[in-house]
Amino acid sequence: MTTLYDGFDIESFEAGKGLWHARIRRADFSPVAIDGVLFPAMEVGFAWPDRDAAIADAKHHIDRFRRRADGDDE
Repeated sequence: MTTLYDGFDIESFEAGKGLWHARIRRADFSPVAIDGVLFPAMEVGFAWPDRDAAIADAKHHIDRFRRRADGDDE
């Protein structure tokens, strides 16, 4: 399942029975830059118990990326 959020595609997938993860990539397919390193896609989070938790964690990461890019790091 893919969810669009703030210019990013979030793909949730079950890595094992009841172990959900999320993969983030820009909707325009340009790489994500973190501390000057380019990534075509990123897998984030832990083994969440369901798809919704994996997506919520991915959204949190995207929001954190935005804050860092704006110079408002936590």
